[in-house]
Amino acid sequence: MSAAGKKLTCIPNDGTWFSELGELWPGQAMSLEVESVLFDENSKFQHVQVFKSKNYGTVLVLDGVIQITERDEHAYQEMITHLPMNSHPDPKKVLVVGGGDGGVLREVLRYNSVEELVICEIDEMVIDVSKKYLPDISQGAFDDPKVTVFCGDGAEYMRKHQDHFDVIITDSSDPIGPAATLFEKNYYSLMRSALKEDGILATQGECMWLHLDLIKGMLDFCRELFPQVAYGYTCIPTYPSGQIGFVLCSKNASTTFETPLMPIASRIKECSLKYYNEGIHKAAFVLPEFARKKLEAN
Repeated sequence: MSAAGKKLTCIPNDGTWFSELGELWPGQAMSLEVESVLFDENSKFQHVQVFKSKNYGTVLVLDGVIQITERDEHAYQEMITHLPMNSHPDPKKVLVVGGGDGGVLREVLRYNSVEELVICEIDEMVIDVSKKYLPDISQGAFDDPKVTVFCGDGAEYMRKHQDHFDVIITDSSDPIGPAATLFEKNYYSLMRSALKEDGILATQGECMWLHLDLIKGMLDFCRELFPQVAYGYTCIPTYPSGQIGFVLCSKNASTTFETPLMPIASRIKECSLKYYNEGIHKAAFVLPEFARKKLEAN
């Protein structure tokens, strides 16, 4: 069946609404009105869908889960990038694991200091589809001479590049399917070995309203591996419960994630950001009391 003839997971099941139903957020769903289905195929790894929504622009969906919308993508892409990048004094070599839509690449390339940027995306279809249907997300980042694209396993790439990167950003989907191993201690240990002695990492850290026990477990094993660990978050309407977090770790004991290292305008080529600023950097680490109590170090 052609993409135009396929239907998404919908309420009602008539092709006019997409509803994000998932085992990680039982009993609730984010729904978007669909104007047209642009792409609907299975890759070697997952079900890839793209549709035009009524209010959020073009939407990328993987295995039934919203990954990005044109309207609110900056709330995620800018925060997962600038929280770690503006906590490192001189990030020259950066690795992005996942992130096949190219939004994190776009944000990393803003930094004047960056000399080498590698993206490891296991699913080449995600890159191809994003370039075709969501070109404004990457804004040509895949073609930048500083960028190397490796379509394969990020863990495999890191094993071959030990003590190499200043910053590693893992822009993963949720801990089911091909991304499940990216939430385990062994993966964080591998990232640590691929970082230089003062290296910093940031990963997608799930939602405090839904996955607090999972986040707590991640922070606990991260504290065994790194001298500095923090959990920050951003607000984004189309992610479950309107919030998603980031786990940040540094091999440098003097790193202070809660305070941006420098004014962002002094670090990047053009300050045309839509979400991130120094104030929201600080605020990202101020947690509501229920989460603060649960996630604080024992």
